[in-house]
Amino acid sequence: MAFKAPVKDQLFCMKELAGIDKIAQIPGFEDAGFETAQAVLEESAKFNEEVVAPLNWSGDQDHGSWDNGVVRASAGFKEAYKALTEGGWQGLQQPAEYGGQGLPKIIGAACIEHTMAANLSFSLCSILTTGATEALLTAASDELKQRYIPKMIEGAWTGTMNLTEPQAGSDLALVRSKAVKQDDGTYRISGQKIFITYGEHDMSENIVHLVLARTPDAPEGVKGISLFVVPKFLVNEDGSLGKRNDVYCASIEEKLGIKASPTAVLVYGDNKGEVGAGAIGYLVGEENRGLEYMFIMMNAARYDVGLQGLAVSERAYQHAVAYARDRVQSRPVDGSAKESVAIIHHPDVKRMLMTMRALIEGERAMALVGAAAYDTAHHHPEAAVAKQAQAFYEFLVPLIKGFSTENSVEVTSLGVQVHGGMGFIEETGAAQYYRDSRILPIYEGTTAIQANDLVGRKTARDGGAVAKAVAAQIADTEGQLAARSSAACQKYAKQLKAAREAYLQVVDFVAANFKANPNAVFAGSVPYLMLAGNLVSGWQMGRALMVAEDKLAAGEDGGFMAAKIATARFYGDHILARVASLRDTVLEGGDSVTAMPVDAF
Repeated sequence: MAFKAPVKDQLFCMKELAGIDKIAQIPGFEDAGFETAQAVLEESAKFNEEVVAPLNWSGDQDHGSWDNGVVRASAGFKEAYKALTEGGWQGLQQPAEYGGQGLPKIIGAACIEHTMAANLSFSLCSILTTGATEALLTAASDELKQRYIPKMIEGAWTGTMNLTEPQAGSDLALVRSKAVKQDDGTYRISGQKIFITYGEHDMSENIVHLVLARTPDAPEGVKGISLFVVPKFLVNEDGSLGKRNDVYCASIEEKLGIKASPTAVLVYGDNKGEVGAGAIGYLVGEENRGLEYMFIMMNAARYDVGLQGLAVSERAYQHAVAYARDRVQSRPVDGSAKESVAIIHHPDVKRMLMTMRALIEGERAMALVGAAAYDTAHHHPEAAVAKQAQAFYEFLVPLIKGFSTENSVEVTSLGVQVHGGMGFIEETGAAQYYRDSRILPIYEGTTAIQANDLVGRKTARDGGAVAKAVAAQIADTEGQLAARSSAACQKYAKQLKAAREAYLQVVDFVAANFKANPNAVFAGSVPYLMLAGNLVSGWQMGRALMVAEDKLAAGEDGGFMAAKIATARFYGDHILARVASLRDTVLEGGDSVTAMPVDAF
C-alpha cells in the first residue's frame, strides 16, 4: 500500500504541544516558525512518498550485495540518495556556515520521521551521517571540520560510527583496536569493528568513519579510548580524493530485518589499501577522551532510533488500517448487519488499531516536545532557560529511545495480528515492519542500557530532582484538565494523577535504594523506563485532549479533532492503565528477579 506521511499530526504536535512559534523567537530561528515547518514538511512528505517509499519492499527482497570488499546498495537506493542530497535534505538542520540550512531540530526530526517510515533501511545512512557530523562539530579541530563537514552536509560523503568489536559488544571498555601515532601527527589504526551500519556502500564518493581505538600507552577501560576520523579515501589538500585507505569490508551481515541497510564487518590495518599497513586516522580532540566525544553521536543516534520506532509503527499502522478496511470477514457481534463486514468494524480489531494509534501519537508528541527542548537548550540566549531545557531533553532521550522502540515491536506485531494469517505471509508486507522493528530496542544501546542511564545519570545522581520537576509540570496539566467541564478531561485528570503518583513512588524508590540495594533497583530499571515513557506520552495526550476539545468547539477541522479526542481517551483508559502494574513490578518485584540461583536456570 502507498505510504502517507503523517504531516497533519506532526504539525498539530509542533504547534500546540512543542511550541514551534516559541522556537522561532530564538535568535537564528526567526524564519523557522509554523509556516516554514508546514512548507518544509509538505515537501518532505512528497519526496518520501514518491521517491523513497516505493523502494521499501524491493529493498527487503533484494538487498544489495558484497563482492570482495565491494558493497552495492539495493536497486534504486543510489539514485534515491542522490535525489535526497540534491534536495538539501541531508543538511536540513546543520549549520549554514558549513553549507547546511540551519533549521531547528523540531523540523528536522519531523522530516526524518518521513524518511524512516518510508524506508527504514534507506534512512539509516542519512542519520548516521548526521550523527557523525554533530560529533565533529563538537569535538574536532577547525582543520578537520573544514575538510569533512561540508562534504558530509552536502551528502557527497557519508559518515559511520565504529564502536563495537567481536569481544566487546556493548562493553566499550573492552575495545582493543590500536592507534599508533606517526611522526606527521597522524595515527595508524588497526583492528576489527562489527555491526557498522553503512560501513561500506556505493551511494557516496567517500565514507568518513569515526573509530574508537586505543593508543599504546592508554589506560585500561573507557578512560583509555580515543576517537579518530578514518576516511575510506584520504583527502588531499585541495579537497580532492586521494589514496584508498587501509580499511576493508570483510563481509556484511545477513539480518532478520532492515535487510537493505548494509551492516559491515570492517578490518583496519590489513594492508588492503594503497597506504601500506595500518589505516591512516586523524585524532578528534584529545587522546583518551574518545568515548566522551562519541557520546555526542550516540545521544543523537539514540533520539533518532526512538524516531525509527515511531516511524516503523506509523507505517505498520497505516498498512493494518488499509487491510482492515478491505478484508471482509464475519458478521458484527451486535447484529447490526446480516452479512459479513470489513474487519475494521469488529471490536477487537478496533482495540488493536487504537492501541497502535494511541502509542504512535503519544510517542510523536513526546519526541517533538523533546526536539523543541533540544533547540532551546542549544540556542536560547538565556543560560538559565537553556540549562533547564537541557536537563529536560537529557531526561527524555532514554524514554524516547526505549519506550518508542519497545512499543514498536508491540505495534508491528499487532499489525501482523490485524492481518491474521495473511500477516504471516511475506507478500502482504506486514511481516517486514515486524522484522525491521526488532533491532530497534537493541542497537545504539539496548533498552536495558537506556534504563540504566535513566536510573543512574537521570534519577539517582540528582536524587530525582529532574524527574520530580517533570512530575510537577504534569501536575499542572492535571489541574487544567480537572478544571474543565468535559467528562473526558475530568476522567483523564484522574488517570494522569494516578499515573504520576505511581511514577513518583518509583522515583523515590530508585533514589533511596540505588546504593543500598542496587540489584533491586536495576531489576526494575526497564519497567521504570516504560512507566516514565508511558507517563510523559500520556501527559502530552492529555494536553492534546484539551486543545482538540477547544478546536472542535470552534469548528476547526472537526474530523481530525474528534479523532484526537477519541485517541486521547483510549490512551487514558488502556495505555496509562499499564502504569500501576509497572510500579508494582519495580517496588515489589526485585527479589523474585534475583532469587533464582544461576545454576538453576
